[in-house]
Amino acid sequence: MRFSDSSPETDIPKGVRDFLPLKAAKVEYLQQQLQQVYAAWGFQPVITPQLEYLDVLEQGLGEGLRDRTFRFDDRQSGRMLAFPPDSTPQIARIAATRMKELPLPLRLCYSGRVLRHTEQQAGKDRDIFQSGVELIGLDSPEADAEMIAMAVESLVAVGAEEFTIDIGQVEFFRGVMDGLPLDAQLTGQVADAVLRKDSSELKLLLEKSTLKDSTCEEIFALPRLYGGREVLNRAEASVSNERSRRALDNLVQVLDVLDVYGVLDHVTLDLGELRGLNYHTGITFQGFLSGVGQTVCSGGRYNNLTEKYGFPAPSTGFTFSLLHLLFALDKVLDERVVPSCDLLIFSTGENLRAAQQLACQLRKCGYSVARDILDRTQADALDYARLMNYRTMAVVAGSDRDVEMISLSEGTQKLVSWQQLNQSDFKLQ
Repeated sequence: MRFSDSSPETDIPKGVRDFLPLKAAKVEYLQQQLQQVYAAWGFQPVITPQLEYLDVLEQGLGEGLRDRTFRFDDRQSGRMLAFPPDSTPQIARIAATRMKELPLPLRLCYSGRVLRHTEQQAGKDRDIFQSGVELIGLDSPEADAEMIAMAVESLVAVGAEEFTIDIGQVEFFRGVMDGLPLDAQLTGQVADAVLRKDSSELKLLLEKSTLKDSTCEEIFALPRLYGGREVLNRAEASVSNERSRRALDNLVQVLDVLDVYGVLDHVTLDLGELRGLNYHTGITFQGFLSGVGQTVCSGGRYNNLTEKYGFPAPSTGFTFSLLHLLFALDKVLDERVVPSCDLLIFSTGENLRAAQQLACQLRKCGYSVARDILDRTQADALDYARLMNYRTMAVVAGSDRDVEMISLSEGTQKLVSWQQLNQSDFKLQ
């Protein structure tokens, strides 16, 4: 009987997926490469729980994430539990409660999975793989620049070649909008139009307002403040308020540090980038790979989050979406990641002891080794080894005969004595 792909026996919920060995190896590779970068910058790993009390978790969630949180009753405590939809509030809770006696700053990194409710449409993941860092206790342009430089270094480490980091500063927009006679709904519509760089809609919205022409010009300039460092001069000429000017001064200082790190070639300024407007308190940034519309990483300054857990501390950080990275770099990773095992040991005789001893010895030498336990011919074992990406098949005929090593990648064969195999420094060619 043949089951269809949508049968109850094979179906899984929408928004989640299985990862077979090749994809799983690629995700693991991405995690390892990112963790190496984090460690090189002095960040230490923490592991967050996959369950939180809802009332505690919600203290650190914005409205958007609260609506996307999976929640259910806990029979043991009677309280509501939740699967975290994001890792950053968990790190904030840990820092504010479990690590509050430690000296600042805290440099913490993580890698894990979160769950989010999403619309039932193609391309929307509910099971999200995150990897990122949080720098807690520093409020300086150098700390902001460190996050951006780390993101650039991380993208290089995973094999990205053509990419940009778009940097924004939400305080610049707030300075432009501060004190204007606009209701909350119109302010939100203006921010959305600026974010989408929809100049036509923005013009219509401003025509409905009672703002002065000079103020409308400041707002209308926002979607066009995109590009290289020359954007700063245009931005400075377009505003007169001190809040926006301080935001520009902050950007200048961040860019000066990024120049020292040698990463400015990957940086673009975007003062109309308002994602996270209600969450971030300064610098924001997003990473894009050439030809891929989705962001692969995002981050920025958020100085008010740990305070919600009783521990005021300025903070900044970023997170990578490993699935977005996997999608963007799938072909690149084909050249870097090949799930394989070093050896398959095949025995031609009934006495399997020699083959089992060889497997033990080679594992002690650091090789990954599997015994071909099935009763089959050498030719069938060889076909299996090729299909399953083994590098070498060792043919054992007994402890009194040399072992035949068949290289599956090079198509060569050679005999190796037991004396050589039993040496602790034996090297597989």
